Amino acid sequence: MPAPLSVIVLAAGKGTRMRSDLPKVLHAVCGRPLLRWILHAVAELHPDHVVAVLGHGREQVEVELTKWNALAQRGSAAAFSGLPAVSSVVQEPQLGTAHAVRQAEPALPRGAGRVLVLYGDTPMLTAETLRALLDAQPAEGCSFLTCEMLDPTGMGRVLRDAHGAFRGVIEHKDATPEQRAVQEINAGVYVFDAPRLWECLAAVRAENAQKEYYLTDVLGLFLARGYPIRPVLCAGGEREVQGVNSLRELAIAREELQERILTRHLANGVRITAPETAYIDADVEIGRGTVIHPCVVIQHDVKVGENCSVGPFAHLRPGTTLAEGVDVGNFVEVNRTQMAAGSKAKHLTYLGDAIIGEKANIGAGTVTANYDGKSKFTTRIGARAFIGSGAILVAPATVGDGAKLGAQAALVHKEIPAGEVWVGVPARPLAARGARPSGAAPADAGTDGRHA
Repeated sequence: MPAPLSVIVLAAGKGTRMRSDLPKVLHAVCGRPLLRWILHAVAELHPDHVVAVLGHGREQVEVELTKWNALAQRGSAAAFSGLPAVSSVVQEPQLGTAHAVRQAEPALPRGAGRVLVLYGDTPMLTAETLRALLDAQPAEGCSFLTCEMLDPTGMGRVLRDAHGAFRGVIEHKDATPEQRAVQEINAGVYVFDAPRLWECLAAVRAENAQKEYYLTDVLGLFLARGYPIRPVLCAGGEREVQGVNSLRELAIAREELQERILTRHLANGVRITAPETAYIDADVEIGRGTVIHPCVVIQHDVKVGENCSVGPFAHLRPGTTLAEGVDVGNFVEVNRTQMAAGSKAKHLTYLGDAIIGEKANIGAGTVTANYDGKSKFTTRIGARAFIGSGAILVAPATVGDGAKLGAQAALVHKEIPAGEVWVGVPARPLAARGARPSGAAPADAGTDGRHA
């Protein structure tokens, strides 16, 4: 049986180069904050305990952790199954990485086990790499991740002897010119034997140019005390271990993570006709046989069923669900809306806070006006209902099963009974053939579906 695994996520940094008041680990990429990306990777390891070390902007980061823990409690949802709860400690003042890890020590159980230490700003780090690092850890020792970097400026260098044996890590600011020429860097991801980690942490001193307590000094203490150390070269290269320290690096991370997301959907039978124009967040479900046309944006927490068609130039926002066979076409925005099987909205439409029944047809230019300046309300459109082009439905509003709302009509806080036809501004029931209510559109215009 494997030894218990504790995880320490270092998330106290200010992120000065981000040029933002938002804590660095909360900057989002593909719909997830940086911190959440690394927590998802950690979740696949099934750890026994996870502790985040917070510092700058800790109140905001604690709000994000509260959201994460709420998702962890919703473990029955497929997208969030197996998520570990995360506790937090505060590093104040911030005196280096070894000092940060020591803050987490009281929050973790004593005794045997392993401790994985990593950073909260490395969204491209994969669970596969972390598993390889865990597997490589020598008994009662340490393994840590390294990679070859073309430009290692600012990174700690891995020092080896003439035979290639590990001899230590030197921080860039403390390195000699010869040491700075080394291209193998310490990626800052470690697996320690827990008792030996706490023992060596207590002996770390701030005897360096920065007057900080370096976690890399623990490696030197392991070496001096004869505890085994195994460097592990990252198979994914420098891109995978890249931390995000600027908005430029955030954009680079988005490209890599977007590619992974699209590759997963393509492998699952989703046809993405122009992947270079598709923006699909993490935590999106798309069924097989669905076609994603060019220039589509699908944000997080969206579910798309099988054999749907989305786009081109469509935008699916969080809280949206499309059932099987739904057709969302050109310049359609769908927000917090459920569309039942076979329903369609093909042109120039906004559907917000709506519940749409099976095989309903939403005409071009339809708007569900869901917001009155203070509150948002729901629009309900029944099965096989027909909404004419240019209609506006001011919520709360209901269109019954099989009912029709005429072109350019305005349904304002009303309910159309099943099977009825309403037209006009404001909408009202269509009169008998040959007559129409005052102000209503002609009957032949009221149900014009040529653009639907």
